[in-house]
Amino acid sequence: MNKQQTDLQSLFNAALDVQAKAHAPYSDYRVGSALVAENGNTYTGCNVENVSFPLGQCAEGNALAAMVAGGARQVKEILIASPNEHFCSPCGGCRQRIFEFASKDTLVHMATSEGEIKTLSMNEILPFAFDQ
Repeated sequence: MNKQQTDLQSLFNAALDVQAKAHAPYSDYRVGSALVAENGNTYTGCNVENVSFPLGQCAEGNALAAMVAGGARQVKEILIASPNEHFCSPCGGCRQRIFEFASKDTLVHMATSEGEIKTLSMNEILPFAFDQ
């Protein structure tokens, strides 16, 4: 296993660890996310549901909030861990949230519960992002 695979495995493990802490009593769809920032630190987040569904928080947004709270501002790569055998793609809002702290070349990894990983660039996942 090369260094990139080892780092991806570490991101996957971090996402799985936080996924177990998700608050998803309504959907039982637990998502974990882990990202690496420009400072080399890994930040994680899980989804937090609310009985009023629009008030819930996605795993990716919570990982971004942890990154900002930690003083970082640039996502190098992000992984989203699905609770099942399907890839969990970031919702439209999270795609734009990630882009706020990313570049068009930032890697977005989507992982199934079995560990299969699909990787796309930010530009592939959100080709017409709102930009300054």
